[in-house]
Amino acid sequence: MTSQQNKMQIVVLISNTGTGSNLKAIIEGVTSGQINAEICAVISDTESALGLKYARVNNIPIEICPAKEDLLALLQKLNPDFICLAGWKKIILDEVITAYPDRILNLHPGLIPDTTNGTIANPDGTLALWNKGMLADKAVKNFLDNKSTFAGSSIHFLTLNFDFGPVLGRIFEQIQNDDTVESLYARLKKKENELYVQLLQKITNS
Repeated sequence: MTSQQNKMQIVVLISNTGTGSNLKAIIEGVTSGQINAEICAVISDTESALGLKYARVNNIPIEICPAKEDLLALLQKLNPDFICLAGWKKIILDEVITAYPDRILNLHPGLIPDTTNGTIANPDGTLALWNKGMLADKAVKNFLDNKSTFAGSSIHFLTLNFDFGPVLGRIFEQIQNDDTVESLYARLKKKENELYVQLLQKITNS
């Protein structure tokens, strides 16, 4: 651990793809003491990321990193124990993944299996959708288009294998007959926020 207070150091990476709800949940988890860590910086690829308001109001250092090629040097300067992707839309280069094995947490809007040729079952036994290569809105729409009985998300460690890596936790949400992308995504986001905090609580208190 790098903190004099014996707390892990984490950085959170965001973009302008959402409202910053995962960052807000992580900050609240740190402030409440659930997460035994300090956020040494919030990194965004753009000044227009809505989530930056949560960093500013909580006096968390902000770093703007528009070029993915500059991310590794910035992370090496900050020296975090863990890196949390919370709506980051730029590609994470192989050099970053290699430098931080099992230390980059990623939220994926689908149900990642434990093996690349495996599957995950929904709570009712039907086949869950991986949604490989899809971003949030398209992934949620895919659940509806495929008439899935459940939607879900996974938090996993980032690896060189695209949209795959050791899964730390999953959430499921039953799809209602009248669901839209917006209504389903709103319920998923709430569970995603809670899962991120729960997993960071476990990691930082182990």
